[in-house]
Amino acid sequence: MAGELTGRVALVTGGGRGIGRGISELLAAHGASVAVNYRRDREAADETVAAITAAGGSARAYDGSVDDPDAVAAMVERVVADFGFVDILVCNAGIASRGRAVADTEPSELQSLIATHALGPHYLSRCVLPSMRTRGRGDIVMISSVATSHMSANGAPYNMGKAAMEALASTLAKEERPFGIHVNVVAPGLVETDMGVRLARAMTGQRELADLRSLDAGSPFGRVCQPLDVANVVLWLCGEGASYVTGQRIECDGGGPR
Repeated sequence: MAGELTGRVALVTGGGRGIGRGISELLAAHGASVAVNYRRDREAADETVAAITAAGGSARAYDGSVDDPDAVAAMVERVVADFGFVDILVCNAGIASRGRAVADTEPSELQSLIATHALGPHYLSRCVLPSMRTRGRGDIVMISSVATSHMSANGAPYNMGKAAMEALASTLAKEERPFGIHVNVVAPGLVETDMGVRLARAMTGQRELADLRSLDAGSPFGRVCQPLDVANVVLWLCGEGASYVTGQRIECDGGGPR
């Protein structure tokens, strides 16, 4: 499959569902070989790989929990063994907060969200950088959230994890620029995915996907953000059009309320 990313290899964490699937499929459609990471849902990852290969692309599924440094190292080693290198990393894997005030938040929830959203991207970046530095061009894109703009109440673990992710991205952008590696952040608003439903449940009490769609009328442009909206920003950041862009944070929320 020819395209502007032909010859490149992308590792997308949480790449089998929701935003991750949208990113995996779009990068593959533009020529990248895609390593689709999953933690538990092998079926979803396999479905994404099947969709990519059916469309003429190249993809494989890889298990590994991003909050486990040993699992991350083993996964990256397998990807490099299969594809030769990794020159695109999309840190997309995420989990939702339970929507509790700090006074009511269990330490285990805080630890889990920080590990997934902050420590995981650090482990991943550290493991892919040796390969990426040899390629002449590399891209690390971290999927954060507009939560770091709002810092809404009852979301401290999520807010903290994503804020730390963005701090990591800013630091990496400075460190890796001499190697031709671009590091950027995409910050979506509420996205129509299973995780979007969980976040909406925590914020508004909406419980089903149909309920989430009922929010369309009050959303920018009359609809909730879709995975493809986010994927298109990631594609641009990894392409030639963004070859002079690094250390940036792009909100993908339709210009939602500030």
